[in-house]
Amino acid sequence: MPETVASVSLKDSDTDPAAFAEEIGNSFKTYGFAIVSDHGIPADLIARADAKAREFFALPEEVKRKYHVPGGGGARGYTPFGVEVAKDATEHDLKEFWHVGRSLPEGHRFAELMPPNIWPEEVESFHDTFTALYAALESAGMRILTAIATYLGLPSDFFDDTVEDGNSVMRLIHYPPVPEDAPGVRAAAHEDINTITLLLGAEEAGLELLDANGNWLPVKPKEGELAVNIGDMLQRLTNHVLPSTTHRVVNPAPERRGFSRYSMPFFLHFRPDYMIETLPSCISADRPNRYPEPLSSHDYLQERLREIGLA
Repeated sequence: MPETVASVSLKDSDTDPAAFAEEIGNSFKTYGFAIVSDHGIPADLIARADAKAREFFALPEEVKRKYHVPGGGGARGYTPFGVEVAKDATEHDLKEFWHVGRSLPEGHRFAELMPPNIWPEEVESFHDTFTALYAALESAGMRILTAIATYLGLPSDFFDDTVEDGNSVMRLIHYPPVPEDAPGVRAAAHEDINTITLLLGAEEAGLELLDANGNWLPVKPKEGELAVNIGDMLQRLTNHVLPSTTHRVVNPAPERRGFSRYSMPFFLHFRPDYMIETLPSCISADRPNRYPEPLSSHDYLQERLREIGLA
């Protein structure tokens, strides 16, 4: 059993896929998290995306709010500060964010479930930058899912079809400076809804996970590394063999209160019509099936978005 969240190189998945799958799988099984380096996302693309996100969030409030879609559940465009609230939390999270989703061709079977993207005209090359980053994060995510399939004893390509045209969303987050008397925290304790999450920008301290013993552990990737975690959909599919771990972003130490925090999570989703039905290999006498009723990915997502105030 790993004593801490594993830090793995995605390059190893090419040279020794079985050993890589075992290492990252054990970390996910114990903590629901792993840190991934050598993920193939170009450093200059990450730097450009970070700069573009900062440029957008620095725009005047009335300009940003042009891109807020009332009633859209925050699926695309801008969500203002103080809208999202974690499930069962009493205070709003201290953040504002922007969503980039999958771009579908006209007439696609999922077009009604995935609205077209919105692009801010004030930030040059925003569209090109985040279209490229979305594709790069999805590619890295597919490689991680291949390892997860191997770890679970499934065919290595098991997840390819399940996430093709999935409702994956990239979120650009700005956590503004935190006043001393701020109610709430930057992101209250929560679990992610999706299949797996790939997070860029967690180098600034604050991300913590809740381990099986009830302790909060810091998750500290180095610059450019990904923090990757299991979401509720994969937890459900695997009957909690792979846990969707509670995590949060705490407010900074006094000396960092005056600084903003920026991050870019990519929420990789199953396709909307994928039926999440417990894997037979994850059911045993010791681990009875918690979810005898299959549920589509889309229905599950809608149920959870209502719980956090975004739908």
